[in-house]
Amino acid sequence: MSDQIPKPDETRMFREAGESADVVERQLQTNDAIVARLAQTLRATPPRFIVTCARGSSDHAATFAKYVFETQIGLMTASASPSVSSIYHTEQKLDGALYIAISQSGKSPDLVRHAQGAKRAGAHVVALVNVEDSPLAAVADTVVPLRAGPELSVAATKSYLCALSAIVHIAARWKNDAALFDALRATPAAMRATWQMDWSPLVSGLVEARNLFVVGRGLGLGAAQEAALKLKETCGLHAEAFSAAEVKHGPMALVGQDFPVLFLAQRDESWEGTRELAKEFAARGAKVWITSPDVAEPHALPVAEAPHPVCAPLIAIQGFYRAANALAIRRGRNPDVPPHLNKVTQTV
Repeated sequence: MSDQIPKPDETRMFREAGESADVVERQLQTNDAIVARLAQTLRATPPRFIVTCARGSSDHAATFAKYVFETQIGLMTASASPSVSSIYHTEQKLDGALYIAISQSGKSPDLVRHAQGAKRAGAHVVALVNVEDSPLAAVADTVVPLRAGPELSVAATKSYLCALSAIVHIAARWKNDAALFDALRATPAAMRATWQMDWSPLVSGLVEARNLFVVGRGLGLGAAQEAALKLKETCGLHAEAFSAAEVKHGPMALVGQDFPVLFLAQRDESWEGTRELAKEFAARGAKVWITSPDVAEPHALPVAEAPHPVCAPLIAIQGFYRAANALAIRRGRNPDVPPHLNKVTQTV
């Protein structure tokens, strides 16, 4: 078994995740004219609301989009289920909506069908997609390429981070917020720094784990969802994501001695409440880790200082991906080829 497991720095996941800062940097430069035109359209004809549609890691990016657009633009953002169109065949009333479909491959039939329905209903369809000649891109009114490049590991990493950066890019240009755009341009440097930081306490602490909570709030909730998925997918570890607000409504009854809880936090209005919850769980004897640029913070996992709270999830997930890759190896698994999974999932 050990002969079949690569070294941590030899996996495709390691190489691809390690490219994320560079591809985000290139994406911002290459996409700015596209995003600026989209922003001009959105300011000239403001949408009534925003709808996102995605699956898997892309749906976690959609969770992030909800908090970015609602906090930065002030516009209600809701997630649509592709099944409403693909198996229930129900047309939605989306006239005047901004509809954002997020996909690495752009090939899933149900997602394409739902986007087609949104366009027929009068929505402006935007596709955030890595494969620019995909069926989903062909449907869209505006294509914002993720530009992550080839991604061969089954576990999506750089394409997920490129989706997050594209979402912030759209919000910054739509809002005409130069400070947010400058913060986004500074984020790749913080991602590179975090990639080099020591998350070995998390890796060592989860080698024998069977269950885990990953907790975030607001802007960090989508990152928590993504981390929980990757721990299942690459490490064979049962992990569930919760909002720091929702985990207290029942799930916290499971948190006791040695129960592992990972907090992906950002220094915004959610910080103090998330931090206090981490302290509460630690006082019960739980194994607790929390992302923080302050190494003196109890139970801190180090991350570079975010230039803006909106950018913090990109930085934390960059550090997390390296830790997840290492943890998979420690648990005797190859993160590039999870059992029973394929790179492209075509749901109907």
